[in-house]
Amino acid sequence: MAESASIPVLHSYWRSSAAYRVRIALALKGQPYRSVTWQMAQGEHLQPAYRRLAPFGLVPMLDIDGLRLQQSLAIIEYLEERNPEPALLPPGRAARARARALAQLIACEVHPLNNLRALKRLRAQFGADDEQVGEWYRHWCHEAFSAFEAALGDDDGAPYALGAAPGIVECFLIPQVYNARRYGADLAPYARIDAIARACAALPAFQAASPENQPDAPQPAPVASPA
Repeated sequence: MAESASIPVLHSYWRSSAAYRVRIALALKGQPYRSVTWQMAQGEHLQPAYRRLAPFGLVPMLDIDGLRLQQSLAIIEYLEERNPEPALLPPGRAARARARALAQLIACEVHPLNNLRALKRLRAQFGADDEQVGEWYRHWCHEAFSAFEAALGDDDGAPYALGAAPGIVECFLIPQVYNARRYGADLAPYARIDAIARACAALPAFQAASPENQPDAPQPAPVASPA
């Protein structure tokens, strides 16, 4: 049960992979929340109205228990401590350290190189075109996924990264897989990652958190009725 009767507010953007991580965690925890969206593509997150709320100028920001929490990993760890069940971290110090390391491989090693502001800088400062930006993105995805796949090791029949249930690792992995597919990365060499992604795609929590199901996601154009 939540510690407060108030509904948390998630400041988000539909295509932000960091916000996507937190949406997955909230859904896995069964924690209701309200969304407030900021259009990062138009720079709304950099304007004073948002900076007053979140000095980092980034999404997500979770307004919960009288706190304004920033940075996806810190938010997810807070949710885990606040409501330990269902657990996002495995039991045992060694297993928790492994889970955090896999999550941070995504959060700290690949995401900073491939996030929106880095890609914009490639275009603005170095004149990179769409193909060059895509090649940059795919290169760092493959670097991360190769290491991730090797670190997972044998699956022992487990459908998820560290066992029979998804957790913090999937919160970080699935948004990165989504973005890798957007940029045309070949996931065929990563059988474990692909299997984990397919297992997660069947779960309501991951479906609810997906970018296309967010309130600020572009809606498909209506189909015209036949004359």
